Amino acid sequence: MTWSVAEITALASKAARGAGAPAWQAARFGQAAALHLRHGRPATELGEALTSLPDGPAMDLPLALDAALATEAPEAEVMADAPPGLLQSYIDALPCRATATPGEAGVWRLSIDRGAPRVRPAPGRISCSDALIAQMTALAEKTYVPETDASRAAGAGAGLTDND
Repeated sequence: MTWSVAEITALASKAARGAGAPAWQAARFGQAAALHLRHGRPATELGEALTSLPDGPAMDLPLALDAALATEAPEAEVMADAPPGLLQSYIDALPCRATATPGEAGVWRLSIDRGAPRVRPAPGRISCSDALIAQMTALAEKTYVPETDASRAAGAGAGLTDND
């Protein structure tokens, strides 16, 4: 089955929230996940990142990349204990062009071209493994409000004013 970029972004974001990531890091994971799959990178890297939450690369990569961008230098060192494909997907989601070169002991040299907008892939459908979709769906379901009278009384859904 194929999915739109928006569907994968939303599902991956909700999955990261369900696994314990804060909202802004979950949103960044969703963007990176869509680019990751769009470029044909291994779905297992995304599954492993979700499994490691609330720690791991989905938490660390946005912080490390934002710190590198904040330096305003054309190059920065980024400590990233993440698969190279996942790191590249997060770099692809940055607002400017950047490239990473591996160094020693998990340190990457990030070259940043702030004057060049990032290259966005053409919209299209994304193929994704059923196992990753099932994993993301199960984690996303943890963000749902339970179907109870108490939650409806608090305003969930149509509340207690169902007039069908």
